[in-house]
Amino acid sequence: MGRTYIVEEAVGQYLSNINLQGKAFVSGLLIGQCSSQKDYVILATRTPHKEEQNESLRHGKAKLDNLDEEWATEHANQVSRMLPGGLLILGVFIITTLELGNDFQNVLRRLVFAVEKSMNKKRLWSFTDEEVSERVTLHICSSTKKIVCRTYDIKDPKSSAKPADWKYQNGLSTSWLSLQCTVHINIHIPLSATSVSYTLEKNTKNGLTRWAKQIENGVYLINGQVKDEDCDLLEGQKKSSRGNIQATHHSFDVRVLTQLLLNSDHRSTATVQICSGSVNLKGAVRCRAYIHSHKPKVKDAIQAIKRDILNTVADRCEILFEDLLMNEIPEKKVMSSEKEFHILPHRVFVPIPGSTVMFCDYKFGDESTEEIREHFIEMLDQIIKTEDLQNAEEITTACMSSSVESEASLDNTDDEPPKQPIKTTITLKIRQNIGAITAFAVALLAAGISFHYFSD
Repeated sequence: MGRTYIVEEAVGQYLSNINLQGKAFVSGLLIGQCSSQKDYVILATRTPHKEEQNESLRHGKAKLDNLDEEWATEHANQVSRMLPGGLLILGVFIITTLELGNDFQNVLRRLVFAVEKSMNKKRLWSFTDEEVSERVTLHICSSTKKIVCRTYDIKDPKSSAKPADWKYQNGLSTSWLSLQCTVHINIHIPLSATSVSYTLEKNTKNGLTRWAKQIENGVYLINGQVKDEDCDLLEGQKKSSRGNIQATHHSFDVRVLTQLLLNSDHRSTATVQICSGSVNLKGAVRCRAYIHSHKPKVKDAIQAIKRDILNTVADRCEILFEDLLMNEIPEKKVMSSEKEFHILPHRVFVPIPGSTVMFCDYKFGDESTEEIREHFIEMLDQIIKTEDLQNAEEITTACMSSSVESEASLDNTDDEPPKQPIKTTITLKIRQNIGAITAFAVALLAAGISFHYFSD
């Protein structure tokens, strides 16, 4: 028996309203949430056409074989940044004038695997063995209105298509539960002087991977309580006369206690590393996650908020590097000064019509609200009003020190949050050393005198 996809009725209306207008096809993404028994689809968004595609469409040259996988996967990467915790790109859809054939199915198969592979490269987390690994492909014939829904196991590159059920439901995400969390971070990332091939972006990714372990192993309090992960998140809620649970709280406050890791019995020796500089990420980030309200488990809620914490920090760093590249600021110039800092983009949320779920985007201080609104419209293909945009964070100024460092520990032990929390920003601070020779001498001296133990 195949999987069942419960789909918001508005998604069905959106797909039926797409007009090919002489195009050979229209493709896009399906967004929602997985569960052990069924998947929920709450949004569909078509992939924007490239200028070259528009030109070939005008000349009648566009064919399904010419579907640009690279463009489609880039759209998926952009949209994945806009998803709060708990939501994923569940698969792809395509609308054509002809019914599904082997050629169409092969194109869909390649596309769904390409999208998943591209997004997986950027994640700081991995799917667990218990999680659903099937992704959906949906084909709609515009002339006959026939729908063919199939799934593929993304863990198996040789997997064959399996049939799946596609069922519509009104008001699917109107009562989903939200989780909110503010995380203070102070991440110290050494930039290796010995690994010349490591770029600033790669060094940062490695440093964030080490920090991600703290987030994964932290203690999570939901509304101030530690709950058993296998318990029902809504346990203790009042029941209606029909015996159904009525959630008295649609929003849950989550706190992360990574400081408790300092009491771990597992200890390791300090490592001294020759560095060309370091990156410091400091500040506080606002995180959000959403889960369906049908018998949600505590472990599902914790997993959703964990992944939002990891995603939003990694995405902000990636967006900053892209911004530096677009402004033609070479990495060597960024690394040349004794101190340099950048404020990473802050988070802006927007509600999806007819849903309690909100999507997000990232805004630099010099960007206008209209630019963010246009990006929402382009990526999600939804009507967004300027007044719908909600800033989750406010930009503030962070103080920077100009001290010089010649060596750095591979692990960060400074978990104390700032006395004056930076509500909205993470700052990127790059500090240079006084030279590899001095650093090497310090490293030898430190190694010869003693070993310092500290927690992972």
